[in-house]
Amino acid sequence: MARSVFRFLSRQPESVEIANKDYILRLPRYADYRQWYQLRSESRAFLEPWEPTWRTDEMTEGAFRSRVIRNEQEYASGQAVPLFLFRRSDETLLGGLTIGHIRRGAAQNCMIGYWMGQKFAGRGHMHEGLRLTIPYIFSTLELHRIEAACIPENTRSIRLLEKAGFEREGYLRQYLKINGQWRDHLMFSLLSADAVPNRNMPL
Repeated sequence: MARSVFRFLSRQPESVEIANKDYILRLPRYADYRQWYQLRSESRAFLEPWEPTWRTDEMTEGAFRSRVIRNEQEYASGQAVPLFLFRRSDETLLGGLTIGHIRRGAAQNCMIGYWMGQKFAGRGHMHEGLRLTIPYIFSTLELHRIEAACIPENTRSIRLLEKAGFEREGYLRQYLKINGQWRDHLMFSLLSADAVPNRNMPL
């Protein structure tokens, strides 16, 4: 298994881009700040119920630059792959998807999280983002298992995960502190063996 870890780190490129004819997923850049600021600001009331409490400096350019640096460090170390999702035709930022908590050794798994700008929600963009990301996780990162945790009241996210082929596994009490409160979560998972042809999320 250590050999697998070495192979992953030695092959890892300086950046990552996952794309098809309609979408691009890539690491955040400093130049994305204006789009990110506008989309997150106008979507604040829509996003806050499902996210950790926003800091007082959450939307500042300095905080965003620090975030980009941290993202690059996490990617370089193999801990996470934080991605922005863009519409390819005009490079409009739609949302974000993070492959986080990457574990090697006996685990070979990760946790995914995502957010979508309010005006783009419900149009299938994140489903397409997952269609692109899942093969990358299983084939390029060579992981075995993807996990996702979801607040039980977040029916939109539950439908997304189920449509993507994730299986509901259990109930996690007070799992994460969301919007200032410890919230219960549902745990979902997708295994590399699940992502086979003729399923919702084919490789």
